Amino acid sequence: MKRTTLSLIAGTAALAAVTGLAALETPDAAGTTTAEAAVELPVERTSLLCPAPSLSDIAETSYTSFTPVTKGTASDGKAQLQAATEESADGTGDAKKGGNTKKKTAKPVLTPKKPGTPATGDTSGADGTALVGTAEGKFAPGWTVQETTAVAAGSGRGLQGVTCTAPDTEFWFPGVGTDADRTDYVHLTNPDDGAAVVDLELYGKDGAVKSTVGEGITVPPHSSKSVLLSTLADQQQADLTLHVNVRSGRVGAAVQALDAKNGGDWLAASADPAGTLVLPGIPKDATSVRLIAFTPADSDADLKIRLASPAGLITPAGNETLHVKSGMTTAVDLGEVTRGEAGSLVLSATDRSVPVVAALRVIRGKGDKQETAFIPATAPVGPRATAVGNGAKDTTLSVTAPTTAARVKVTSSAGSEGGSAVTKTYPIKAGTTQDLDIPAPAGLKGTYALTVESVSGGPVYASRTLTATESGVAGFTVQTLPDDRGTVAVPEADQDLSVLQK
Repeated sequence: MKRTTLSLIAGTAALAAVTGLAALETPDAAGTTTAEAAVELPVERTSLLCPAPSLSDIAETSYTSFTPVTKGTASDGKAQLQAATEESADGTGDAKKGGNTKKKTAKPVLTPKKPGTPATGDTSGADGTALVGTAEGKFAPGWTVQETTAVAAGSGRGLQGVTCTAPDTEFWFPGVGTDADRTDYVHLTNPDDGAAVVDLELYGKDGAVKSTVGEGITVPPHSSKSVLLSTLADQQQADLTLHVNVRSGRVGAAVQALDAKNGGDWLAASADPAGTLVLPGIPKDATSVRLIAFTPADSDADLKIRLASPAGLITPAGNETLHVKSGMTTAVDLGEVTRGEAGSLVLSATDRSVPVVAALRVIRGKGDKQETAFIPATAPVGPRATAVGNGAKDTTLSVTAPTTAARVKVTSSAGSEGGSAVTKTYPIKAGTTQDLDIPAPAGLKGTYALTVESVSGGPVYASRTLTATESGVAGFTVQTLPDDRGTVAVPEADQDLSVLQK
């Protein structure tokens, strides 16, 4: 009986480590179900997808990989990041001509180093394509990869950054555009052996944009497909919401939003629709902040807008609330809302909670030296979040505690080419945002990773801003820091289940 019980527990743990299984329900004596207590265990396998970078001749792209040190992990494992290649059952066709081709053995773009040390790579092994990464064993818990591109001139010039994401079946992107100055592409990457079928839906100020072009888009196995969003709409609109709905299979999705006048960046997906949203880390020197919101619910949403400043929650004058009509995208200019201080936007229901998605389009600079980045609503840091690709003088870490005071532990890892980790704990007052004075790793050489861990108190939200000057333009990119999925909750099955064998 003991062997059968342990086998079931082991099988459940393995499934949880791969799929994120959170709880197991078993019937009690009265015939109802109760959730067993769960323990947090390190994940055993994870995958990440990076969209194809800019193909501009004057663009330079780099990748940085990092796995935090996690207690209880396996002593061995492997990980690699390489170009996605198409694969078909018959091995015929040419991928570049829209057909299929045999799966090729791609040169890894980078090979991750041991947990606690970042590894860097460039596009020489990727040939400008999307990347698929897998990590197992000790490399899997919290594995994070950053794609950063510097574009010296032209549409989208500046700094473009994106955190490579896990495949999923649904994504919301408030903040896309199809107006004359915008060239927005959604990148879809399929890591699996079967084709994925995807529907793309746009919603503007008047509701759904009528189009059949975005229906039933097939993304072949082990490949990536980019779709120009302006081909899905007959009219130009500056503020739209894109819904990526995967009918079958899984994909990674990200939007490359390029502006002819104001630079550009990657737009990551918003957190799932919710009644309360946090958009952390608006740069203190932002010259323009625009909020874009959408509700997929059948009823309208009324939101209270508040700014979590270093001193506490304040209400922006003239923008106290926002009314979001059902199925329609609503946008409002908040101007220089941070007024030279760190800030995060907190959206909450004024009355009845209605699920909403949202993002901020942020501009720094003035005149012909403006640059754009995006901050989508994000999930909390949770037990731990990770950001990679940081430099000694180009990184700002913003942390906000919207409801309850909290303490966070921040670790600056060893450098990719040398140095040793440094850790510091910070208090975050309720309702405030703090740009933390993060310590650089001792003897830093190369880039380093940041991990943020919740120590006590309420939920915290965070983002990391990278800056770089390109051709006199102050380029920047912002990545939010949700939970890095380093652990999963695995149920403790303490009852004897050997009867299931009979």
